[in-house]
Amino acid sequence: MAESFLSIIAETLLNNIISPSIKQTISRLNASDWKRLEETMTYIKAVLLDAEKLQQHNQTLRLSLTKLRGVFYDAEDVVDEFRCDALRKELKTVRFSSISIPFAYSLRMGHKIKKINERLETIATDFKRFNLGENVQILQNRPYVVPSHRDTHSLMTFKVLGRDQVKENIVDLLVQPRGVETMTVIPIVGIGGLGKTTLAQFVYNDERVSRSFPLKLWVCVSERFDVARLLCEIIFYISGERCDGLPVNALFTRLQSLIEGKKILLILDDVWNEDRVKWDELKAILMKLDYLHQSKIIVTTRSLTVASIMGTQNPVELEALSHEDSLSLLLKWAFNQGDEERYPNLLRIADEIVKKCKGVPLAVRTMGSLLYGKTRQRDWELIKDNHIWKLDQQETGILAALRLSYNHLPDHLKRCLAYLSLFPKDTLYDTDYIIQFWLANGFLQSPLQEDDVYCEDIGLQYFKDLWSNGFVQDVQDKVTYYYFKIHDLIHDLALSVSQEECLTIYQQTISASENSEYVRHLAFVERYPMRTLQPFLKKLKGVRTLVVNLIPEAHRREVEKTFLSACISNFKYLRLIDLDHCTLKALPKSICTLKHLKYLNLSRCQDLRRVPKSIHKLQSLLTLRLFDLPRFQVSDNLQRLVNLRFLELSGDDMQLREVRPGNWSSLRFLYFFKCTTLKCLLEGMENLTSLKDLIFKYCHELESLPRSLKFLVKLEDIFIISCRKINLLMEPQGIEDQNLHLGLKNFIIRDAPSLRDLPRLLLEASASHLEFIEIRGCPELEALPNWFQNLISLQRLEIIDCPKLSRLFDGVEHLTSLKQLKIQQCPTLSDKYRPQAGTDWSKISHIQEVHIEDQKIIKSR
Repeated sequence: MAESFLSIIAETLLNNIISPSIKQTISRLNASDWKRLEETMTYIKAVLLDAEKLQQHNQTLRLSLTKLRGVFYDAEDVVDEFRCDALRKELKTVRFSSISIPFAYSLRMGHKIKKINERLETIATDFKRFNLGENVQILQNRPYVVPSHRDTHSLMTFKVLGRDQVKENIVDLLVQPRGVETMTVIPIVGIGGLGKTTLAQFVYNDERVSRSFPLKLWVCVSERFDVARLLCEIIFYISGERCDGLPVNALFTRLQSLIEGKKILLILDDVWNEDRVKWDELKAILMKLDYLHQSKIIVTTRSLTVASIMGTQNPVELEALSHEDSLSLLLKWAFNQGDEERYPNLLRIADEIVKKCKGVPLAVRTMGSLLYGKTRQRDWELIKDNHIWKLDQQETGILAALRLSYNHLPDHLKRCLAYLSLFPKDTLYDTDYIIQFWLANGFLQSPLQEDDVYCEDIGLQYFKDLWSNGFVQDVQDKVTYYYFKIHDLIHDLALSVSQEECLTIYQQTISASENSEYVRHLAFVERYPMRTLQPFLKKLKGVRTLVVNLIPEAHRREVEKTFLSACISNFKYLRLIDLDHCTLKALPKSICTLKHLKYLNLSRCQDLRRVPKSIHKLQSLLTLRLFDLPRFQVSDNLQRLVNLRFLELSGDDMQLREVRPGNWSSLRFLYFFKCTTLKCLLEGMENLTSLKDLIFKYCHELESLPRSLKFLVKLEDIFIISCRKINLLMEPQGIEDQNLHLGLKNFIIRDAPSLRDLPRLLLEASASHLEFIEIRGCPELEALPNWFQNLISLQRLEIIDCPKLSRLFDGVEHLTSLKQLKIQQCPTLSDKYRPQAGTDWSKISHIQEVHIEDQKIIKSR
């Protein structure tokens, strides 16, 4: 299935080959060889679709496509090498085409192109023998255009169908006292995709359950059942406090103080552990907590063995949905409400498709999402009759439904989804970071209007397209980004379609994988001796992604400098290195030879003090993450990384004082985290002309923001969190400030005990764009300024824990765009605007959603 990436790789490669910048770079080389490369690639791209369709019935063609994948990747590396060399010459302010190219370089690169041509022409000859694409019209390459996107939020929050009685039975077991002296454990059992987690969520959020249990906890257990980790997760769920690395005794003491005798409901979701000893150990610890014999536990699992080990009640075995409920669910996803009645001819086909889904909600939802917007009978019949249903599949046909849906995705989305298989199951993904991964590997197509749409915007659209097609779940909107998960079965699907391109190495799989020549994205989850790794690494010359994943039980990832040096030595074409949470004390200097490198993550490598002085040689670098490095020295030479788009900084030594013109002009995202000596922002901030997101967190010495931010017309988001000395008095000065037109959309300030003023200069100048303001934990803020009434585009306003605030600003009743207002932990303010009863309730009664303390009013639209 990895051959399905060939079309998108071919398109990207050909676009690069014919791009003016690359052609200019190779103009002094052998132009005839480059012309041959362009012509061969144009032919192969034109017939590739035919070849992929016919490969299932032709072994020779299938082998040719397998070889083609390797040739494509090698060709991409050669073309990218030209781009890197051109960039380095450009940064020396001399046009690459205007200087003499060293003879050795010309000879070496010319030889590489010639070899690529020979390999491609051999495959093209094979294609011609099969008369592929005789009637294919070669289409011009078009850049990606952001499609119109329907609102799918209602589809993401759907009602459980066919489970009402099961839910009532579980709720009854929870709320009725049983008079037992041991804790009650209720297992929910079923195959993947049957809706175990969804059912547990609906039970968990039932009002009767909430009244019965003062404290409710949810822990996703997944495949690694470790007592210390689970205790840490429970503590984190209650308090937000991370206790990784503490001994079990200390964890128990902390948990005991947090629970304080409360009756609890604990959900242990997705349990795989069949070792009774591990469960008995956890149970013995939990039973020592006060009142736990009155508490209840729900366990969701695919295994009846797990249920028998852990359960004190008969397991709730989920059955497949009835045919009627499955059909109802399919129609909810395939049509807007009521539209199905307009297409009676499709209902008969829907009936047959539902039979193939075998009552599995995940399969039904996925098929319904695939059918959405299709009203031609032929489209429905093609899906119903697709050969993929006939393939032998595990999990009673679920993967068949998912694979069919996957096959209908555009090629660029297939590749992005398959890449997620590199991460462990039950990973909580962050779109900001995942998009940077995709960008570093060239998965994001170039936008049509580069001035208006950035690559990151394209990546966010990719995520939304995967969301609307049902491939992601548990999506959390975090204002400027999203958290999300993918279902285990979707992860299995991604793993199956990525085949050898994405490889995660465990101790037991290293020998089985050492002959995999097509690996491009590599993840390690355990520590290995170099004598074991060295021969394995030498076989993987084409690796582009290197990720060291965290073992859930481990506090930090042990990585030897020799291991990293060996990877750098073997993987010359690395685009991405992720060493988050590693024990490295220093980076090998050889890392600065990776001229293709676009993403480097050194976050939480807490022993790391600095990066090599030659870091500026990484001129392809787009993303640099130096997050949570308490002893780090932020050096001025980082500023020479002029192509950076995403930068996170932290440390106790800020040597960077000024942003010089021309440096960091591509920077879109800038995050200062625990920069302990940062009292004021860098001089020259006006030179960050592309900046979109500016974030500060735990910068306790930061006192103010510079007025130079008024020049950043592309700045959309400012977040200031836990900066205890900051105040934001920024009033307009002079005529030039009166006519400012800025583009801020979101402004958040939290936990700022010194804040008394808000930045009028920035906020009022963004009046036609500003949509969301959150003010939280500002005990000295006494009033919202009356100029807030000028924020005509404001849609959401949240004011939390600001006890001195006594009223809203004048004119709040005139802000017709304001749709959501939340006021919490503001006693005087809450009393004054309390729904129906407050003296100033009439001033905000026009707002569609009002949340005052524990009262919430939502008006029908």
